[in-house]
Amino acid sequence: MSLRPVKRLIKSKPTREGAGVHLRRAFGFGNTSEFDPFLLLDDFRNDVPEDYLAGFPWHPHRGIETVTYVLAGTVEHGDSMGNRGAIAAGDVQWMTAGSGIIHQEMPKGDQSGRMHGFQLWANLPASLKMTAPRYQEVKAPEIPEITDDDGTHVRVVCGSFWGKSGPVDGIAADPIYLDVSIAPGRRKTLPVETTRHAFAYVFAGGGKFCNASGPLAVPTEGVGWSDTSLPKEADNRSLVLFDRGDEVAVQAGDDGIRFLLVSGKPLEEPVAWYGPIVMNTQEQLRQAFDELDEGTFLKP
Repeated sequence: MSLRPVKRLIKSKPTREGAGVHLRRAFGFGNTSEFDPFLLLDDFRNDVPEDYLAGFPWHPHRGIETVTYVLAGTVEHGDSMGNRGAIAAGDVQWMTAGSGIIHQEMPKGDQSGRMHGFQLWANLPASLKMTAPRYQEVKAPEIPEITDDDGTHVRVVCGSFWGKSGPVDGIAADPIYLDVSIAPGRRKTLPVETTRHAFAYVFAGGGKFCNASGPLAVPTEGVGWSDTSLPKEADNRSLVLFDRGDEVAVQAGDDGIRFLLVSGKPLEEPVAWYGPIVMNTQEQLRQAFDELDEGTFLKP
């Protein structure tokens, strides 16, 4: 077994999206190759209603899939196909925009005013950019949960892990999307297929994602670890990008650690991206925006 080295350890950055929603962006709108097939990860955890209630009014998407995972509060949604609904704590919505959809997402806080969740964008391969749009909406009880002997707890949103398969299927990037909790002080090794790009996003507690099985960690460029110490701790709102290997190892801190662990098979295709539309060429991108102007964006 080969442990995946940590390529980068970075903090998500504050930004605003939609009608002024305050959120944190872990990655996105930059070089997509290291995260391929994923394009963007937003952390929209917020406890101040005026910072999120304006939401994400009607806007288009084409050429991607969006994954919305809610931890607290609700997100009400509607779209150009006439769909309406809401996802609440523990629920997931996987939207394949395909050839084009216009939708809105309006967050509502819980009784304490908390609106917590994440949105991940996954790219579609060229062969499926213009596929028919569809939704997969999964309620919390449908998501398999596994508790290992040492207390490690995993929710399997998508893909197969430890003998369980998540309820979301038919996704082009063949992703594995896990919500992992590890008890204080525990060290845990988790399998990740070698051919996949993979990252972790920490959203509670903290810990160290180890570069080697010990006794020495492997220094990683740009992070500044010494060659005799374990990596710097990854705490709340930290993104860990992994290099190649077939497993990741994490040492939970005093408060334990909870993180998303996401991996997918890279598409290795050109990306032409502007705002909510992601295609393969600039010409396709221009065509999409021309169709928006002409009223021919939505396909029958």
